[in-house]
Amino acid sequence: MSTLRVTAEVLTVHAHPNADALELAQVGLYRAVVAKGAYRTGDAAVYIPEQSVLPAALIEELGLTGRLAGGNADRVKAVRLRGELSQGIVCRPSALAGVDLERAAEDGTDFAELLGITKWVPPIPPTMSGEVESAPDLLPWVDIENIQRYPDVFTPGEPVVLTEKLHGSACLVTYVADEERTYVSSKGFGAKSLALKADPRNLYWRAVQAHAVADAAARLAARLGARRVGIFGEVYGAGVQDLTYGADGRRDTLGYAVFDVSAEIDGAVRWLDAAELLDGELPLVPRLHEGPYDIGRVLEVASGRETVSGRELHLREGVVIRPATERHSEVTGGRAIAKAVSPAYLTRKNGTEYE
Repeated sequence: MSTLRVTAEVLTVHAHPNADALELAQVGLYRAVVAKGAYRTGDAAVYIPEQSVLPAALIEELGLTGRLAGGNADRVKAVRLRGELSQGIVCRPSALAGVDLERAAEDGTDFAELLGITKWVPPIPPTMSGEVESAPDLLPWVDIENIQRYPDVFTPGEPVVLTEKLHGSACLVTYVADEERTYVSSKGFGAKSLALKADPRNLYWRAVQAHAVADAAARLAARLGARRVGIFGEVYGAGVQDLTYGADGRRDTLGYAVFDVSAEIDGAVRWLDAAELLDGELPLVPRLHEGPYDIGRVLEVASGRETVSGRELHLREGVVIRPATERHSEVTGGRAIAKAVSPAYLTRKNGTEYE
């Protein structure tokens, strides 16, 4: 899931092809439907991204009462309006009436707290929860930003790898060599340096044990001479999310696929190529494309049908983009990594987003 930032942005305004009274305000590569004439290209306005939860007063001010997603009708979600995908909300809240939005856009000011906007956190089913313990040695996962919000993470022509983004739940495994101990966690608990205690009913522990992930992590630590090894995989199947890929977590046929690896070597944590290190050891997420970075090609590959089941049972969630050689990004302030999500996935009905 991406980080939540509510920022001022300089807009590019496009005509709406199917509605005379509407236009499309572009932020990065996102487009949000707005009333015609409300903004002009070059204007600055506040952009509220998807997965934001808005306070009641702001919802009323924006005229969105009863029109947002979630049980409380307060969550921003991608929708199609007159045939065009609208992602996020572009507005000028009255609470920022005295703010120079152009300067705020230059400074990257985050208005989330001031506007009372929070990030939506999906509920945790009992099978994904359990008794936890402090785990300061746990190697954490990182939030991945959407390439449409931050299109400059990669440069045109840069060699990149696109892997399929699976709709499951992230499983964090850290093997600590000097303790010969394995920690298992979810993305949500892992962000708090908490690990789940071993429990045969727990989704993540079941997947780790079924696929012998801890053994693979221990072997990898020995090969690399690493103090710690982190293996990050997606657990999927019926009973996990709404897209099952033909696996059934309720009948102990959980799907599992590794999407990343990190290791602490000589005191430094490095991100490594999962396919290079674990091919033949553990299931891997599919590689869909390797070649020069082209945003059009990325968005094309992000859509379509999934390749995991072998039967194209579902639409594809999207792709994760990585450079062919791991590097730092000035845009994200961390890893050069991003995601692109399929519009069909964003607007599907009755979707689940458990973490």
